[in-house]
Amino acid sequence: MLNINNKISVNGQRTMISEKHNTEVQNVPQKPLYESVLTSVNNFLNNPANAGTTDLYEIVLSEVERPLLDRVMQFVHGNQTKAAKMMGINRGTLRKKLKKYSLS
Repeated sequence: MLNINNKISVNGQRTMISEKHNTEVQNVPQKPLYESVLTSVNNFLNNPANAGTTDLYEIVLSEVERPLLDRVMQFVHGNQTKAAKMMGINRGTLRKKLKKYSLS
C-alpha cells in the first residue's frame, strides 16, 4: 500500500492532523499534499513487487479519500449534510463513500 501522510496546505498555512490525538498542529514544516502523493507514487512504482499492479488509481484514491472522509466527519461531529456541503458532494455520494470505507 502507499504511505500518504495526512498533510495538507490550508489557506496558505501548513497544517498537520494528528490521527492519534485528533488535534491540529499549525505551522509544521512539511511538504504540500501534492508532493507527498508524488513521492508516495514514485516509491510505489519503484518497488519491483508492485510491477503487476492493475488498480493503482483506486489504491491512490482510497489512500487519500478515506482519511479525508474520516477527518471531515469528525470535524462536523458526524453531520453528513454539513460534511457533504463542505466537500462539495451530494449527501448520497457521501453516504456511499462512508459505507465503502466502513466509516458510517
